[in-house]
Formats: sequence, C-alpha cells, structure tokens
Amino acid sequence: MSSPNPTISLAATVPQGAGGARVDAMASQLFPDYSRARLQTWIKEGALTLDGRPCKPKDKCFGGESLALEAALEPAGDWVAEAIALDIVYEDDTLLVINKPAGLVVHPGAGNPTGTLLNALLHHCPSLEQVPRAGIVHRLDKDTTGLMVVAKTPQAQINLVRQLQKRSVKREYDALVVGKLIAGGTVDQPMARHPTQRTKMAVTDVGGKEAITRYSVSERFGHYTLVRCSLATGRTHQIRVHMAWLKHPLVGDKTYGGNRQLAAGISSELRNTILTFPRQALHATHLELVHPVLKETMAWHAERPEDFEQILNQLAEEDPLV
Repeated sequence: MSSPNPTISLAATVPQGAGGARVDAMASQLFPDYSRARLQTWIKEGALTLDGRPCKPKDKCFGGESLALEAALEPAGDWVAEAIALDIVYEDDTLLVINKPAGLVVHPGAGNPTGTLLNALLHHCPSLEQVPRAGIVHRLDKDTTGLMVVAKTPQAQINLVRQLQKRSVKREYDALVVGKLIAGGTVDQPMARHPTQRTKMAVTDVGGKEAITRYSVSERFGHYTLVRCSLATGRTHQIRVHMAWLKHPLVGDKTYGGNRQLAAGISSELRNTILTFPRQALHATHLELVHPVLKETMAWHAERPEDFEQILNQLAEEDPLV
C-alpha cells in the first residue's frame, strides 16, 4: 500500500515595497523550492492563500501581506516498482546518478508500460513514489547510454530543473559519426517535430525551439570521426538531428540515416560492422552540476560501453587516418 502523500505547511510575509507584484511571482520568490507553475496550481486550488483568503495568480501584493501554503505533494504516478538492475555511479539522500545501458526506456509510455528506468527507480528507492516522475529531470533515448541524474526529493528536482533551464548543467556526449570532420564547431539550428514523420524531429525555420549543440573532434579515422558533443539545450534527439543536419549522421542511427550512409572505400568486414551496429553510437560520458543541498560543483564520468569501444578499436585497425 502506498504511503500518504507528504504535506507542506509554509508561511511568509510579503516584503515592503513589493510594488504590485503578482501573487504567483511573489510566491515563487518566497517559496523557491517549488516551481511557479506548481504554485499557480496550488493558488487555483486554494492551497495557497493571501491574508488567509483564496486568491488568483494575477492578484497583486504591495507589502506586508501574509502568504500561507498548505498542500500535499503529488505522487509520481500509478506505476509499479520492478526489480531491474541499475548501474549506480553516485547516491546520497538528495541525488542518484546512474549509467544507463542501451535498450532501457526511461519513462513508461505507449508500448512500454513497464520495464523502464522509472520502474527500476521505484524499486530501488520507494520514496521516489512521492516525487513527480520519480525524480527524473532529463532523459536519454532508449538506445543511448550513459549518465543521468535523478532527484530524490521534490526540492532537489526543482533545483535541478532550474539548473537545466539556466544551462548551467554540463552534459557531454561521445558520438561516432559518418565522414571526416576536420574541426569542431557549433550547430545553432531550431528544432521541432518532423512535419510528416511524427516519431522524428527535424531542423526547421518555422515554429522550432532553440537548439544549440557544440562539438569538437576527439579522434579521426579514415572515413569516420569520434566527436565530443556538449548540449546548451536539451531537445529530443538533438545531437542525432544536428549531426545529421551537418551530413554526418551517427553510426547505427536508423532514424536519421546513420545505418544507411556508409563511407566509400572501407573493407567488407568494417562495412558489415557498421551495418549491423544495433543502435546509434551515442554515449553520455560526462555530467557536471551544483549539488542542490551541498552547493558544491560535482562531476561524474562514465566510460564508453563495450560495443562502442569495440567499433572504435576496429576503426583504428581497419580504417586508420592516412
């Protein structure tokens, strides 16, 4: 049986000289552990009051008023805990950093109601039932490997989301791409859902959201390049789409052409390896952020998985840079 949802009981006085600030804006300043959107919901539900009375998010504060919050935190959802092994890189009372394997879906959805990272997290840490989305603040594609951070408290989750919004979280990825890249650069191209293929994303000039990927060359082979990509934004499939836009799709990327675009002049053995690589060659190798409680910068590194290393070794032997 699920435990009761934890409750919040907070009060604060609006500082003098508020100057007609909106209640929701003032509440986000006075109760910084909670997002403005969540505070707006609580205002509308009557859980957050102004001088003891229900109010609206747009009501004004001028100074001296009392804001009181009495609310219950929402549970993560109607998901089940499952005993799925996790590769835990770091854990304390606030954070959990994992090294996600290939093939593991992050969040339940259509076609994947169980067997996901979220289900595994609920088994490993049952208290995550009381944190929205079981503490997940960012995602990796099913077949992308590497580092993810999970918040173990609602307050930590809000903090990490704000760090992501401020672009202060450093996320670096190793990606093996088709073709020879001479130098690094930046792709600053907006992205949106593909207009006709709804499971894909695409670079677009109409209605797209800002998407920025910085990349540098880590290692060159004869016909392929290992690059290090750094995300300034976190759009769905961002690295995969941006590298394909550069005409250098990721090796093994069935969605964006990396499994079909083969370099000319490679051996039949290497050609077979490229064609049969079962996923996009993308690994989240470095993660850096400020700990929500300790306020210290922390960083983690995850080595590339064995299948990624094997293809790099084969490239070094059969496709050397000449």
